[in-house]
Amino acid sequence: MVQISAANQRPVGRRQLLGTIASMALAAGATGTAGQSRALQTQDSEALVAYFTRTGNTRVIAGQIRRALQADLFEIESVEPYPEDYEQTVSRAARERDSGYRPPLKATVPGIASYEVVFLGFPIWGETTPPVIRSFLSQHDLSGKKIVPFITHGGYGQGRSMNVVREHASRARVINPFVLEADQERRTLTQVSRWLNGVSIRS
Repeated sequence: MVQISAANQRPVGRRQLLGTIASMALAAGATGTAGQSRALQTQDSEALVAYFTRTGNTRVIAGQIRRALQADLFEIESVEPYPEDYEQTVSRAARERDSGYRPPLKATVPGIASYEVVFLGFPIWGETTPPVIRSFLSQHDLSGKKIVPFITHGGYGQGRSMNVVREHASRARVINPFVLEADQERRTLTQVSRWLNGVSIRS
């Protein structure tokens, strides 16, 4: 049985988990009802690791948690994938956030009631959760469960993301999150843009 300590808010018997995560070198469409997920990787565990990622940073952490706890793993995906272009993703996410839109999920977790603990991973977008996290929380009954968030961000912290999680999972017990600065995409794009400004392609 997976247990969470109320005193230190970490998995009992897994004291090295978050230290291991923190020390890891992180590498940098249609509407309808979501079906059951082929993305669910199950080990018949009482713990589920559900995560959303765009660049892969959050996926690295999710995989580490899964291996450490022998938990089940589920990737949260939108029916309409977010653009590969960073600025286009930022623009779309801002529109969805401001309108309160909940994008349809590509799949949902079958048998969500069987899990005692849900580790919920996501990056920070616009100082809050990505819109698909609102969708995930709204489409799954997490009443009575422990939710353990793990969050990646690009330098601005967790924002108001925990308010969103608590609002959308009001009947769950939400544990204080693990938060890691890991998003290098914006910095990379900025540095490349500066470099390209000084490069002439004309002879």
